[in-house]
Amino acid sequence: MRRNKFLLSGNLHGGSVVASYPYDDSPTHKPTGIYSKSADDEVFKYLAKAYASNHPIMRTGKPNCPDEEGETFQDGITNGAQWYDVEGGMQDYNYVWANCFEITLELSCCKYPPTSELQQEWENNRDSLLAFIEKVHIGVKGFVRDAVTGAGLENATIVVAGIAHNITAGKFGDYHRLLVPGTYNVTAVVMGYAPVTRENIEVKEGDATEVDFSLQPTVMPPVLNVTQPTATAAPVPTAAPGPVEAPGPTSSHQPIQPVDFRHHHFSDMEIFLRRYASEYPRITRLYSAGKSVELRELYVMEISDNPGVHEAGEPEFKYIGNMHGNEVVGRELLLNLIEYLCKNFGTDPEVTDLVQSTRIHIMPSMNPDGYEKSQEGDRGGTVGRNNSNNYDLNRNFPDQFFHVADPPQPETLAVMTWLKTYPFVLSANLHGGSLVVNYPFDDDEQGIAIYSKSPDDAVFQQLALSYSKENTKMYQGRPCTDMYPTEYFPHGITNGAQWYNVPGGMQDWNYLNTNCFEVTIELGCVKYPKAEELPKYWEQNRRSLLQFMKQVHSGVWGFVLDGMDGRGVLNATISVADINHPVTTYKDGDYWRLLVQGTYRITASARGYDPVTKTVEVGSKGGVQVNFTLSRTDIKVEEGKVPILNTPDTIDPNEKEFETLIKDLSAENGLERLLLTSAGDVSPYRYRPYKDLSEFLRGLYLNYPHITNLTSLGQSVEFRQIWSLEISNKPNQSEHEEPKIRFVAGIHGNAPVGTELLLALAEFLCMNYKKNSAVTKLIDRTRIVIVPSLNPDGREIAQERGCTSKVGQTNAHGKDLDTDFISNYSQYLGTREPETKAMENLILKQDFSLSVALDGGSLLVTYPYDKPAQTVENKETLKHLASLYANNHPLMYLGQPGCPNKSDENIPGGVIQGSEWHSHLGSMKDFSVTFGHCPEITVYTSCCYFPSAGQLPSLWAEHRKSLLSMLVEVHKGVHGFVQDKNGKAISKATIVLNEGLKIYTKEGGYFHVLLAPGLHNIDAIADGYQQKRVKVFVRQDAPSSVLIVFDTANRVFGLPRELVVTVVQACLLWSSLPASSGVCAPLSPTGTRTGSTASGSTTTTTRTRSA
Repeated sequence: MRRNKFLLSGNLHGGSVVASYPYDDSPTHKPTGIYSKSADDEVFKYLAKAYASNHPIMRTGKPNCPDEEGETFQDGITNGAQWYDVEGGMQDYNYVWANCFEITLELSCCKYPPTSELQQEWENNRDSLLAFIEKVHIGVKGFVRDAVTGAGLENATIVVAGIAHNITAGKFGDYHRLLVPGTYNVTAVVMGYAPVTRENIEVKEGDATEVDFSLQPTVMPPVLNVTQPTATAAPVPTAAPGPVEAPGPTSSHQPIQPVDFRHHHFSDMEIFLRRYASEYPRITRLYSAGKSVELRELYVMEISDNPGVHEAGEPEFKYIGNMHGNEVVGRELLLNLIEYLCKNFGTDPEVTDLVQSTRIHIMPSMNPDGYEKSQEGDRGGTVGRNNSNNYDLNRNFPDQFFHVADPPQPETLAVMTWLKTYPFVLSANLHGGSLVVNYPFDDDEQGIAIYSKSPDDAVFQQLALSYSKENTKMYQGRPCTDMYPTEYFPHGITNGAQWYNVPGGMQDWNYLNTNCFEVTIELGCVKYPKAEELPKYWEQNRRSLLQFMKQVHSGVWGFVLDGMDGRGVLNATISVADINHPVTTYKDGDYWRLLVQGTYRITASARGYDPVTKTVEVGSKGGVQVNFTLSRTDIKVEEGKVPILNTPDTIDPNEKEFETLIKDLSAENGLERLLLTSAGDVSPYRYRPYKDLSEFLRGLYLNYPHITNLTSLGQSVEFRQIWSLEISNKPNQSEHEEPKIRFVAGIHGNAPVGTELLLALAEFLCMNYKKNSAVTKLIDRTRIVIVPSLNPDGREIAQERGCTSKVGQTNAHGKDLDTDFISNYSQYLGTREPETKAMENLILKQDFSLSVALDGGSLLVTYPYDKPAQTVENKETLKHLASLYANNHPLMYLGQPGCPNKSDENIPGGVIQGSEWHSHLGSMKDFSVTFGHCPEITVYTSCCYFPSAGQLPSLWAEHRKSLLSMLVEVHKGVHGFVQDKNGKAISKATIVLNEGLKIYTKEGGYFHVLLAPGLHNIDAIADGYQQKRVKVFVRQDAPSSVLIVFDTANRVFGLPRELVVTVVQACLLWSSLPASSGVCAPLSPTGTRTGSTASGSTTTTTRTRSA
């Protein structure tokens, strides 16, 4: 309450019908009858009457409660202590210790009335609730500001003459003081400033009177020794000028230099960033990449001529500062850079060209918690270096040579997700403690100080030199002679590992796991210099900062396009001969590949396409655009052979719009953008036992009845319901062309993380329906079924923090449910657990396109089969689905779960076939594939089966993107219709995929199957028709559609074509025999043939049919 600066509050109770106001107790604590008056007694009575006067019962002052029929309250209000003494009440705490005025509202005589009365209670209280809320606007309000700087004065005291109760201003100097109509004298007081009193302020009924205060400081702040003249921000032109030749530092044009040289603590930095985002909205966007341990935002300022949008072909650049909290120069330089870019855009050609051609992201502080602990003047210390969990963030990233044993930190995870979200090309990480540019690799497999060369060593040296050359002292190579007299860096650059070994560093992770090239820049020998030295650091580094950003345009860039439809190919690979480091394309097929001057053979390749290689000459200035157009593999088929069907251009604009949405969400930052624009925080913070889970699901159903349907699949051994929640725009109505996806958790009761993740997913989807357009369209086009707890009995006995405990793993009969599903048809007659039967019935509906099961005990994804020695049909697709989940998780795809007692376990890509990990019979995923014709993957959400509830928010943050990716993926694959040449739909036709997997068409001849990207064979078979084969090209980022038309019916005269052909052939044979042998005649229903002999007599021949 004190943190959120609430102004007005109502505390709703039951047991009478009256509005009670402070104070609730008196000094004597007499049980009743003592009027305990607060300083704002008139305000409180005014507020209480506002509620009571709009309530049909309360305003009478006669509640007529049972056993209290004679109790009356004048005007329906009462002083709390006068009614009865309440020690330690909340309303008094609000008034005394916060700025908040709170009253207590007794709403009904019955504390827990029957449901049938709730409608009437709403009618009784609706107008009162609204009237009370409106009173938050009464009184006097405004801002208290510094008369010199104009900055808001946080915690300024607002004093009203004659009322012995003061309030304080908020962080921006904003205040609001509730007062009843009248005339007042109001004073604003802040230590270090002369107080100001505004007299005879008239407060009227209704909205507050606005009164601002401007306070003169009693001690003027020191004037900064800055040589640059101050200047106001240049206006941004309505039409930005086009790209121009960027002038060098000798240009006669003098750009506006920063004037804000001071150390910015978090609140100060936050205000600074918000200010520039507000003042320059055309070129800025302030967003957060995540939160620190202490929940401070990891702010990022985007600067671009089209903020918030990735422009096709435009590279993205980032600077990160303050990774070590006590290394602060980078933090301040990046704030200076933001000011410089904003103020000079539109007037300075160099800045304007850079902002128009580059999407720039600046994170001033990756470790805001550590910064708050560090101390000005620190030269080489470590106080504040680590984060609040005392981990070094630059030793916390997954490493190529060594296993990082420290748990991944919130800041690390947030940055890793951020780096996977945007197509960054170039980056620098700003540090302090020396003066040098350090480039990959940062460590080597021996763990010693030795040159560790990356495949792009020449590129990294050029990037490092582009920075150091512009910093005279750095380029000299002898930075800190007083501290490290023997240290020498030729031209101010060094290979990281040659300097000293750093396992778990961020720059290597960038290079190895994204398309981004990153270097680490040490900006000075002193880690936390005095504020008066900051202008010197800006002057030394400003040219370097700009020149380094320009390097993002060097090398080769362009587009990889589909030769058939001209669309960009997502995740195509760009390979350079003799350099073992490919990069991949972004959603528009755009790519950027940094290279030094030279001649290169560059190849573009993508799954399902023939690769293309070009020879490219890269010059010393600027980038070279090279586009690739790829032809689909096996696109040329001899005429009359197998036709290739591709996704046709749909006429329906709604279909086209949805296809575009799927493509956008499939792009590298598509899901992240969805999450950034979504409403509400649904992060789980506690575990829900069965009763709470049931109430939560019922709450979703009651609050979102138009898009949810809650049903029970059956009961557990101990008669708990196995709930199933469907989310759809038409719940419980089958729409054959809508893909259906199933999420299941809690098959093992001791692993409840999946349950909480699915509950959070359900609330996220419901909360964003009709608020977020992407979520709305997904729900409108998908049937989502969530089974959050398959083993509720086991869950009830499992214990939190039981990381390896098996208590609760089985059901109440001691059966592991993931070994209880039937493996073959002969097991149908066997006895199975009630939970298993309930799930089998759901699966056997055979109308799901995809299933995701959540378990615990590791960090990986398995795909069918769990059964040993089982041939896996459609393996590529199953592995593709599993990889998709793992790749959208910040750690899973690394393949190093790092679980206790298995620290050396390595699962490439975080994906493995179930039987290769822990083989067993009777698994749910095997049953789903075999009998439900639905692919299912199993996600192991964390090493700990039952981690502490405190880990749930971070687990949700890690898995939510992966879970949403499944909702997108279920719309891909192949959607098709089977019909005859007359347009008649063929239902129950068999669809055979790649000569293996079989599915069946639904009503209307519709079928949908998920397939890995690439070329696939599809055979359609139906009784009475000739088999038809087509080839289908499946895209990675969009659904493919096919229409299979049977050319010829497979029946003649109502009989199968094969039988008619056999009979005709037999007739032809018999007609060539002598007349005595008879002639061709039809078979009678009994199989007896009648005919005439040459003499004219009748003969009868009976044919015995074989079995």
